Amino acid sequence: MSTGIDAPALPAPTPAPSPARIALGGGLARAGLALVVPAILVAIWQITTAGRPYSLIPPPAEVWAEMRDLAIGGVNDDAFSGTLWTHLSASLMRVYGGFALAAAAALPLGLLIGRVPVVRALLDPVLQILRPVPVTAWLPLAMILFGLGPRSAFFLVFLGAFYPILVNTVFGVRSVEPRLFEAAAMLGCTGPAQFARVVLPAALPSIFTGLRLGLGFAWVVIVVGEMTGVQTGLGAIIMEARQLSRTEIVICGMAVIGVAGFVSDWLVMRLGRKLLAWSPSHG
Repeated sequence: MSTGIDAPALPAPTPAPSPARIALGGGLARAGLALVVPAILVAIWQITTAGRPYSLIPPPAEVWAEMRDLAIGGVNDDAFSGTLWTHLSASLMRVYGGFALAAAAALPLGLLIGRVPVVRALLDPVLQILRPVPVTAWLPLAMILFGLGPRSAFFLVFLGAFYPILVNTVFGVRSVEPRLFEAAAMLGCTGPAQFARVVLPAALPSIFTGLRLGLGFAWVVIVVGEMTGVQTGLGAIIMEARQLSRTEIVICGMAVIGVAGFVSDWLVMRLGRKLLAWSPSHG
């Protein structure tokens, strides 16, 4: 029976924003924040170099004009014009080739050192002695062993990527919870089968951290590697421009290496997130 008093109308619920809108807003906010510091640095760069014709550091506009000339030509029409993609592709082949070889060598070696005490006692002391030797110290020996040219550059890139992958793989294997081995043994997984079913999945987060560091170091040492007499590559163009006092080309080469390294790291992170969706630190 009605009491004659109408119940107050409840306000209509506000529709929740869609996940796509949330993701778009978050992505735009992150992109905006990521551009703040570069914009400030470019502004400082412009202020400190503008109006100084004899400055050793060119202003941003001059560097941007040189970047366009390197990429497509038509600005200076000199020996560097339109050569960016040739140098970039040469460096990409050396970086990814050396990185792939380093991963192929460091991953199984790290699994063995981390899991087999005899292998660890045999190899770990030697590797720990060689690991602090900087890549630049290997440069003269690399040129003696492999001669002038791409093979020396390839070896130095391999060396720069090898130890970060190895150390993180060993750490990941050594950090596996012992109870996992006991549980696997109770389920009938013993011996070498534990490598594929226990050790490798548990060590994958550390392994991917090593892969990211190794690929980053590969880009760091590419300039050193391409000081070995190669004719093409970002390191080669940087060294040649330094000898000709073309600072704007040096800065362009540095910028391209930075962007290429950033994209490479992003690709490894994307792969890691897909393969490690179950891990709290990578999911």
